[in-house]
Amino acid sequence: MSTHLRSSRAVLAALSLTGVTLLAACGSDGSGDTSSAAADDIAVAASDDSCDVATTDLQAGTHQFTVTNSGSKVTEFYVYAEGDRVMAEVENIAPGVARDLLVELPAGSYETACKPGMVGDGIRSVLTVSGESQTLSEDETLSQASADYQRYVQSQTGALLEQTTAFADAVKAGDIEGAKTLYPVARTYWERIEPVAEIFGDLDPIIDGREGDQAPGEDFTGYHRIEKALWEAGDVSDMGPYADRLVSDVQQIVDLANEETLDPLQLANGAKALLDEIATGKITGEEDRYSHTDLWDFKANLDGSQAAVQALRPYLEEADPELVGKIDERFAATQAELAQYQVGDGWTLYDQLSEEQLRGLSDSITALTESVSQVAAVVAQR
Repeated sequence: MSTHLRSSRAVLAALSLTGVTLLAACGSDGSGDTSSAAADDIAVAASDDSCDVATTDLQAGTHQFTVTNSGSKVTEFYVYAEGDRVMAEVENIAPGVARDLLVELPAGSYETACKPGMVGDGIRSVLTVSGESQTLSEDETLSQASADYQRYVQSQTGALLEQTTAFADAVKAGDIEGAKTLYPVARTYWERIEPVAEIFGDLDPIIDGREGDQAPGEDFTGYHRIEKALWEAGDVSDMGPYADRLVSDVQQIVDLANEETLDPLQLANGAKALLDEIATGKITGEEDRYSHTDLWDFKANLDGSQAAVQALRPYLEEADPELVGKIDERFAATQAELAQYQVGDGWTLYDQLSEEQLRGLSDSITALTESVSQVAAVVAQR
C-alpha cells in the first residue's frame, strides 16, 4: 500500500468517525424528535463482552433503542425476527458513541444482538412483543412508498444476477481483465439494494463481507474474495468454486428480494444505512481495498438511498416539506461533488484521489446523512 493511500485512509477514517459521532449526538434534533415518535426509549448498554437491553418485554408498536458503546471495539446492534431475519440494525457504533434505532415491531418473538468487532452471531437476548397496534403501513401513502420501493428493487435484481453471472463466468474462464471490468459493474446493482439484501440472515456477509469480517473458522467468500485474487494475486485459477457460490448466493438474494416489501421504517432506516456505508467504508477506501473501485460503490449507495427517499417523498412532502427541500439540496450537492471524478462510464480510482478531494466528498456525505437521518423520526410520527 502506498504511503499516500495509508495517509488518506487514516485521515478519512478520522473524518468518518467524527461525522458519525456528531450525527449520533444530534440525530434526535432537527425536524423529527425521535423520543416522541417512539413509544419509549430503550437503553442498550453495549461493551466488548455484554449487551444489556433495558427491557425484554414490549408492547407492539414503534420503539426506539439507544445503543451506547462503552467497549473498545466498534459494535453493531440488531433486532432479529425468526430465522435471523433482520428487522432493524445500526452498524459502526464506535467506542464512546451512542446511536438511536427506530423499529416497528408487531407481536412476536425476537432477539436483540450486539456484535463487538462487528463479527459473529453477537451477544443475544430474547425480546418478546405482545398486544396489538396500528401499523405505519396502514397509512395509505406510506404503504404506497413501500410498494414503490419494491418495484425499484425489482428493477435492479435482474441486472444484478446477469452482471454477477458474467463476472463469475469471466473468473472461471481465467479472463482477468474482463473480470476486473465487470467487478464494479456487478457490484453497482448489489450496492443499490442493500437495505433489502441485508435482511436475510447471513447472506449479506457471505456475499459482501470484507477480509477480516469473518468469525474464527468462517471462510472468506463473495465479491471481495475474488477481488483479492484478481488485483492482489493476479491469479484466479482456484476461484471457480467461489465464483459459483457467489452466483448461487446472489440468486437467493434476488429471489427473496423480489418478494420482500420493506415496512416504512425499514425503508427510512435503509436510506440512511446506505449513506452510513459510504461514510464508514467507501470514503475510507476500505470497501474495495484491492481494486480501489470504491467510487462505483459510492455512487450506487447514493442512488439507492435517493430511491428510498423518493419512494417516501409524497408522505414527507406533507409531513415535513422543509426537510424534503434540505435533503434534495444535499443530494444534489453530493452528486455534484462526486461527478467531478467520473471518467467515461466509470470513476477515478480511490488511490488517485488527494486528501483534499476525499475531504470534500466526506464533508458532503456527512451533511447529507445528517438530513436523511431525520426521515425515520418523521415517518414514525404518522
